[in-house]
Amino acid sequence: MNGFLIRAVVVGIGLWLASQIVPGVHIQSIESLIAAALLLGIINAFVRPILVILTFPITLLTLGLFLLVINGLMIELVSYFLKGFLVDGLWAAILCSIVVTLTSWVMSGWVGPPHGRIDVVTVRRGGRWD
Repeated sequence: MNGFLIRAVVVGIGLWLASQIVPGVHIQSIESLIAAALLLGIINAFVRPILVILTFPITLLTLGLFLLVINGLMIELVSYFLKGFLVDGLWAAILCSIVVTLTSWVMSGWVGPPHGRIDVVTVRRGGRWD
């Protein structure tokens, strides 16, 4: 649960930054920003994997660039459900998703585990190593 909240905060920072940079992305209040970050996390967890699987052939043909469209559609879906978060079209949503992705990528160096990996150490006492 803590990991989800940390990612939601990072996504919220990315959404705020996108609203400052990308024309056509508007956030009306801090409550809308928090709700948009949480809703985007939920949509990315449940809806996005289904779309990625269904559009896999198109993604292969475009060498992965169609994933930008899918990410933009997830931003559009959040905008549809949340009235305080407005996105003016698919291009604005795609640019917003790029800003959110870059922000998450940069912030993962500070928030996540060192160097992006988790080490598991197993200690055995009193036994033989076979």
